[in-house]
Amino acid sequence: MKMQCICCNLDNLSKNTVAINKKLLGRNIKNYYCLDCLADFLNCSIEDIIEKIYEFKENGCALFI
Repeated sequence: MKMQCICCNLDNLSKNTVAINKKLLGRNIKNYYCLDCLADFLNCSIEDIIEKIYEFKENGCALFI
């Protein structure tokens, strides 16, 4: 199933983008943000989010497998 950003309508969100949305906003969410819009929503930088993705992957988070 193709995921789409609820703000900018960017299509085909990556698995990591969907996973970081679930990790930061809750596993049961139905709408997702692209990294740009997620950074705006969370008032942080895209680099901060990418750093968290790598951190969660390194720690073995099941959402990023």
